[in-house]
Amino acid sequence: MAGPVQSIERAAAILRLLAGGPRRLGLGEVAASLGLAKGTAHGILRTLQHVDFVEQDATTGKYQLGAALLHLGTSYLDVNELRSRSLNWADALAARSGEAVRLGTPLEGSVLIVHHVFRPDDTFQTLDVGALLPLHASSLGKVLLAFGTASVEPVRPPGLEAYTRHTLVDPERLARALAEVRELGWAAEIQEMSMGEAGLSAPIRGHGGLVVGAIGLSGPVERICDSQGRPRPHLVSLIREAARAISRDLGAARW
Repeated sequence: MAGPVQSIERAAAILRLLAGGPRRLGLGEVAASLGLAKGTAHGILRTLQHVDFVEQDATTGKYQLGAALLHLGTSYLDVNELRSRSLNWADALAARSGEAVRLGTPLEGSVLIVHHVFRPDDTFQTLDVGALLPLHASSLGKVLLAFGTASVEPVRPPGLEAYTRHTLVDPERLARALAEVRELGWAAEIQEMSMGEAGLSAPIRGHGGLVVGAIGLSGPVERICDSQGRPRPHLVSLIREAARAISRDLGAARW
């Protein structure tokens, strides 16, 4: 019986390495981490890039997972399973934060809301399940963009839609914001989709560490942010704890 194919093992190791962290990695970092010669690592990365499993940043030359892996990463994960695994944690997050909680997955260039927990008070609220949110103007969408789970169409005139004066419509500013999301491990949206509203979100990972969705909370900007307009640290901690708990339930070993 034929043994394992070394090149496939090495390619799988590279994909796991890229999936295991929130930042891009350079050729030297990949080679050193896996004990490979730079030439060998470069050849495998070029092949993975050719099939869109890996993307290379044009400015830094560093690598990250490609959007094509979305179809592989979520093919085994039914949206209903993602929702069912998240129910208890989403309810707890709403109770602890006092804000509305939504669970989102990518759908045709937007964020599909697959679960929504109302804010635990008596104010009028509308159920958002089934609603589509813009990727670039929502904290849920920023998470999906930052970790390669979704992508925006190439910008053409008139470009990305500005929902408020705070919406990030410049591709370079958006790219910088997404790099920060990858570094921090969470995303914020402050009056970018609706004036007076803000949101925080964190990635949900499945087997292998790939991001398969996002969980977020939203509410009035004065409750989500402090007097300086910065997200409140305790809310950031709550959203990240919920995301980690759901990810563990989904089998994400390194989350």
